[in-house]
Amino acid sequence: MVGNYERIVNKIAESSDNTVANIEEKIEAKRAKLSGFISKEGAAQIVAAELGISFDNEKLKIDELLPGMRKVNVVGKIFNLSPVRTFKTKKGEESKVVNFWMADDTANIRVVLWDTNHVALIEKGEIKEDSVVEIGNGMMRDSELHLGNFSEIKPSSENFDSIKTEKVFREKNISELIKGESASIRAFIVQAFEPRFFNVCSQCGKKVNPDAEDDKSFICAEHGKVAPDKRSVVTLVLDDGSESVRAVLFHEMVKNLGLTELEDAEKLATQKEGLLGKEMSFSGNVRNNDYFNNLEIIVDSVKDVDLDAAIKTLESS
Repeated sequence: MVGNYERIVNKIAESSDNTVANIEEKIEAKRAKLSGFISKEGAAQIVAAELGISFDNEKLKIDELLPGMRKVNVVGKIFNLSPVRTFKTKKGEESKVVNFWMADDTANIRVVLWDTNHVALIEKGEIKEDSVVEIGNGMMRDSELHLGNFSEIKPSSENFDSIKTEKVFREKNISELIKGESASIRAFIVQAFEPRFFNVCSQCGKKVNPDAEDDKSFICAEHGKVAPDKRSVVTLVLDDGSESVRAVLFHEMVKNLGLTELEDAEKLATQKEGLLGKEMSFSGNVRNNDYFNNLEIIVDSVKDVDLDAAIKTLESS
């Protein structure tokens, strides 16, 4: 299966009359010049620009969209439409915003509409859930597609036999992670912190706060006084040889990691010790931790490395 990076490299090679190997050499040289502080995809965009190649206004598949792209032209089907929200601008004026998820047969992406004329299409029902739309002149911010005053969105007659609505995790090295993307990394656990605990509403799963009048009760913003469920969160430090990153795992992911004796300090210490140095596969969303001012991954899936599958991948590459 050809991945996102490979698709971009192939496009650059075809458009510049270069070999794929030559383009990859240029990309690695660019990353080395920048001390590795840029992803392969980011370096590919720079190489493309230096070769006079622009993806502006070219019709792309969703899995070909990269952070920083401008004048994006893409077609997809809306499968998750959020309500229109009203907010105040810095000038105190009232404005609106709406977002939805759009998919094609390669991937999906979150789209954010800021222009009131675009939002009006949603409010009038001209664009709705299951609509196929064509977007022009959009702009990538991290891993989201944003539409402003100069962007276009309109119904499209294009049909999709199937769309990819499940979350798509791109296999990455830790050094290549980009804020906002969904990524999968294979890494060693080099540090495991003590679990922390918090309470959630037993009905909706949202965080609850202690009742100011009764320290034995908890208040949910939606359901009032509730009997809480206890949840856990564990932070790891992962390293794959390219860099290290913090990984945050909540409740079920903590169990999948193998930490099951959270209330027994002695057994927990043994389980944590058994994790150190273990290589596993982690998938999740990459975000910026404002406190530490660095990237971290919020883990959606953790599993043992499938060595047989890894060998087959290497053999076929």
